[in-house]
Amino acid sequence: MKRLAACAALATLLSGALGSSTSTHAETGQVAVVFTKGGFIVGVGGGEGVLLLRGKKYPFTVSGMSVGFTIGASTTKLVGRALNLRGPASIEGSYAVGGAGGAIAAGAGAVQLQNANGVILQLSGPKVGAEVSAAVGGVTIRLK
Repeated sequence: MKRLAACAALATLLSGALGSSTSTHAETGQVAVVFTKGGFIVGVGGGEGVLLLRGKKYPFTVSGMSVGFTIGASTTKLVGRALNLRGPASIEGSYAVGGAGGAIAAGAGAVQLQNANGVILQLSGPKVGAEVSAAVGGVTIRLK
């Protein structure tokens, strides 16, 4: 009986300690990016963006490359959300991209990307230019 009471007391103590530990909560920020891409077979692009988190702006650069069927050039202005942020630095890293898309004169694009930090970018916006692609590649984001 004493052993059961000791185990119950220990369980209560542990649950209280675990419950009072500080946990880091993921945040959601707003993102705006302008990305220009061009190429033939290998597409190369780059751009700039800004993360708005907790009322502060964090500018960043975007660079990327894709390998596959790519012809032409386009500029995409994307806006959306950055999910699962653990501070502004967690947006940095490499994001995998895969899929097919295209724009002639003007069109719309949408993309969801994820980096190794677990940050998910949900972006959409218009494309301007003439580009057709069926490529796999990625982009890298670095804070300025």
